[in-house]
Amino acid sequence: MATTTERQPATAAPAPAEREPRRSSRTGPVLLTTLTWILGIGFFFPVLWMILTAFKTEGDAQSSPPTFVFTPTFEQFRTVFDAGIGPYLANSLGATVISTVLVLLLATPAAFALSMRPVEKTQDVLFFFISTKMLPVVAAIVPIYVVVNNVGLLDNIWTLIVLYTAMNLPIAVWMMRSFFLEVPSELLEAASMDGASLARTLREVVLPIISPGIFATALICVIFSWNEFFFAVNLTSANAGTMPTFLVQFVTSQGLYFAQLSAAATLAALPVILAGWVAQNKLVQGLSFGAVK
Repeated sequence: MATTTERQPATAAPAPAEREPRRSSRTGPVLLTTLTWILGIGFFFPVLWMILTAFKTEGDAQSSPPTFVFTPTFEQFRTVFDAGIGPYLANSLGATVISTVLVLLLATPAAFALSMRPVEKTQDVLFFFISTKMLPVVAAIVPIYVVVNNVGLLDNIWTLIVLYTAMNLPIAVWMMRSFFLEVPSELLEAASMDGASLARTLREVVLPIISPGIFATALICVIFSWNEFFFAVNLTSANAGTMPTFLVQFVTSQGLYFAQLSAAATLAALPVILAGWVAQNKLVQGLSFGAVK
């Protein structure tokens, strides 16, 4: 009996087998987090290298193997400002801001009507909107150039504003419609019972609810307009050139000026990065509100 009693604790041996699943469950999130950081650093490294190159001399920027230890200099930024970046920056800001405002003013009532007051051909209308994005821009540049030239708006900032508005309007309608669909219909019924007009319901009830979605849509329109190159390089020259066309100046027949080009690209990307940083909370809320559905 004594022997049997002493051997009973040995039956509790399976404990290590129970701990193994816990270790594996902890290892999974750690590996996923590590992989996410590696991917994030990998995607950000070209941007970091561009910023570092902007503070190098041309000799250090074009050295092989690459120079990792160098003395920072602002010479390239002075060269970029001396090259006349001001008008290009003003044109990009004007075209981007005005076209984004126009897109929001046009897309908001259209998306509201297609979501809250759908008709029989709503899906056809939505498909028509998005089908305009399927046409390659290079296939439409010749007729656009002819029309713009005939009306005397070649090398004019308002030409880019109209084109950027038309370019971003379809995707804005699709995004904002998904936001409007998230608004409970009971709120609209309550506002209607209180005697609110349709315009007042949209202004005071619906828009405050979907404000994160509006910020997300606006930020995407800003990025698309700011980075647009094809229309700008073909329809503008000296008076209405934008930041993407300004960067082309540093690609010459003598070769690439890597340090100067990196400095100019850093300055060109800075406004969009700041806009994204300021609106990051609204962007996350907007994308989770229904834009990715």
